[in-house]
Amino acid sequence: MLTRLRNASAAKHETVDMPYSKFKANIAEILKREGFIKDFAAKEAKVGQTLEVTLKYGPNGERSIQGIKRISKPGLRRYAKSDSLPMPLGGLGIAIISTSSGLLTQKECLDRGIGGEIVAYVW
Repeated sequence: MLTRLRNASAAKHETVDMPYSKFKANIAEILKREGFIKDFAAKEAKVGQTLEVTLKYGPNGERSIQGIKRISKPGLRRYAKSDSLPMPLGGLGIAIISTSSGLLTQKECLDRGIGGEIVAYVW
């Protein structure tokens, strides 16, 4: 999902489609709430569902998503405690954290005092 968003943003596409999952929908919800994408919707496909993400651009065509980096990978999981959560770009970006309360940003984790698996950085 992250690579599809990165490539579509670099190519200045309006929308990008990908196979649907609850995890991807939760990531899209965080990106919409933080202002990185316009909207997302689950649509029926021939088999299963498709997640359609509408990308957001500035008035002069500037990309809202400047970069996305996956942190925790299947070969090496990355975890952070509540007192050592990352702040991408000194707080200008967001870190998406998978917690026992669901997917949250690092700011929400700090407010709740919980840690978890660092999924990705978005700036």
